[in-house]
Amino acid sequence: MRYLILGCGWVGEYIARLWIAEGHEVWASTTSSEKYHRLLSDGIFAFVHNFDDDNAIPDNFPESFDYILVSIPATKRHSEDILVKRFDRVFGFVSGLTYNKLIFLSSVGIYPDISGDMFENGWESNQLDAKLLSAEESMRRLSGVIVYRLGGLFGQERIFAKYFQHKVCTTGGQLCNFVHLEDVAALIRLGFDSDLTNGLYNVVTPAHPLKHDVILASARKYGFAVPEAFRDEDSFQKKVHGSLLQDELNYTFKFPSPLDF
Repeated sequence: MRYLILGCGWVGEYIARLWIAEGHEVWASTTSSEKYHRLLSDGIFAFVHNFDDDNAIPDNFPESFDYILVSIPATKRHSEDILVKRFDRVFGFVSGLTYNKLIFLSSVGIYPDISGDMFENGWESNQLDAKLLSAEESMRRLSGVIVYRLGGLFGQERIFAKYFQHKVCTTGGQLCNFVHLEDVAALIRLGFDSDLTNGLYNVVTPAHPLKHDVILASARKYGFAVPEAFRDEDSFQKKVHGSLLQDELNYTFKFPSPLDF
């Protein structure tokens, strides 16, 4: 198989190594010269490409791929105008290629920060984050696109308690809408291999413990200091449901709860 990863960040680099280990051909874009050399050393056909600029397609670039993973972020710190141009360039880049299926990694941050159950469908455009929605809509103009809205990503060196050491936590009363890196990689691989019917999926663990409990559990497990205090100042109960993808793929999570991370 030949894979293309556009925006080879933390998730992309992890899954690229899995594909390389299985003997597949992997091409990957990065904006970092340091990562470019690291990817090359792993046997990945890396190229430096910034979709915020009008870069040319690399020389000797293949015209066809089996599968494409787009992991280019719609970062909130950038203006909507910048992001529209960014994803227009991604659209133009991919439009010139032949491929079987594309998975775009979006975020459950697209849903409003309010109490309630968050499912994939049934939303008005003005209820969702404008920047993330614009990126998704740009990608869904392409053929064969599946959108994965990822929960908060953890695994490897990303440990929840690490970010709250000796600090005051004001979000401990919120529900976790998280997912482990290993489950994300498995669901990407299954998504490429399966005939998914919906086109839009939340990717989160089945369990939604309180952040307070996950912080304490991960602090105990990995030896981090606990927060200085917990103050429930931002405790809306937002619960993102990922059962649509889990049921369609008949998938059993390796890490079904953030308490297991």
